[in-house]
Amino acid sequence: MASPLDDRTRGIIRACVPALEAHGLAITTEMYRRLLANPAIRDLFNLSHQQNGEQPRALALAVLAYARNIDNPGAMAGAVERIAEKHVGLNILPEHYPYVADALLGAIAQVLGDAATPDIMDAWGRAYWFLADILIGREEQIYVAHAAAPGGWTGWRPFSVRRRTVESGTVTSFELVPTDGRPVMRHAAGQSLGFRLDVPGHGPARRNYSISSAPGADAYRISVRRIDGGVVSSWLHDSVREGTVLQVSAPAGDFTLGHPDTAPVVFLSAGVGLTPFMSMLGVVAAGKTPIRYIHATRSTETEAFGIPVRDLAAKGRLDADIFYTRQAPQGVPPTPNVTTHAGRITPEWLSGQVDPAATYYVCGPDGFMRDMVTALRAAGVPDGQIRYAFFGPADDTALMG
Repeated sequence: MASPLDDRTRGIIRACVPALEAHGLAITTEMYRRLLANPAIRDLFNLSHQQNGEQPRALALAVLAYARNIDNPGAMAGAVERIAEKHVGLNILPEHYPYVADALLGAIAQVLGDAATPDIMDAWGRAYWFLADILIGREEQIYVAHAAAPGGWTGWRPFSVRRRTVESGTVTSFELVPTDGRPVMRHAAGQSLGFRLDVPGHGPARRNYSISSAPGADAYRISVRRIDGGVVSSWLHDSVREGTVLQVSAPAGDFTLGHPDTAPVVFLSAGVGLTPFMSMLGVVAAGKTPIRYIHATRSTETEAFGIPVRDLAAKGRLDADIFYTRQAPQGVPPTPNVTTHAGRITPEWLSGQVDPAATYYVCGPDGFMRDMVTALRAAGVPDGQIRYAFFGPADDTALMG
């Protein structure tokens, strides 16, 4: 267990808040520059998040939130759990943490210059390792649970692609089975898999993809959107075929379906944000839970899983609202319990649809989630009934809690 920080250290960290507000992004940008210069560490990161600046912005916000809450670390519990689960999915280990410490402290010293006094550097070293020890301890608990679970494992396990299915013009699914023929750990609906990939012409890469299949004992399915200019997503779409072997970590993630009961659930997604909801639907659609499915996509060409969603709607298991942001379908026969819309899901529209008894699951781009979560809160939905997920680093303060 991490030893609590002393009053003096916490006081110094609090005093650094204005400096972080002014220079936090410069510090995290320099920190990642140092980290990515080390090949042993660089392969742990999604470099696309570096190129567009998402990762440094997200970390700058996280560091600032940590400093602001240094007297109340419990306020960071949700963020700690999210980070720990993501680290486990990527097989981050205790030996990786000293590299981050060196890069962060070096960046603080460089950016703040003479203002980075020995007392400040000592305080940030203590603060870093206090949080790191919490994360390492929680990650160890998750690794132990994975190793003990039926069909569970730690580290990387080889899986073969049993089937690939084109779901839309932009999304392809890959069904994965372990090459050892043994059972797999039953995932919680909404969790993801981590992948260690070796992309020809690009080199090593690690990625997380949501599991889009219902929990089971023999296989997983992921559904990947092709991203313009995306090295990994393009390789998966263009080169990965049935029989291709991929290195996979055990299911992880804290964006999971609550215990199914008779209280309504609303799945609210945009784009490929629907993937964890396909897994969740596999659980709740078999019961009596009232389901509302609200999804935004560009057109019928980009709409993934439209057929199974409409099948469930036709059977009376859910009510669906599908928004087409670029091109709405013309002359398509209506499906019972499915309403189609032209345009985006607006906060104003959502506010008029709120069911105060429902739990809302929100997944999609950060901007979409910010708008939807803000609208739900403004409509009086308690935070405990709003759950949302991240595909990448969140760089929005509305989504950091």
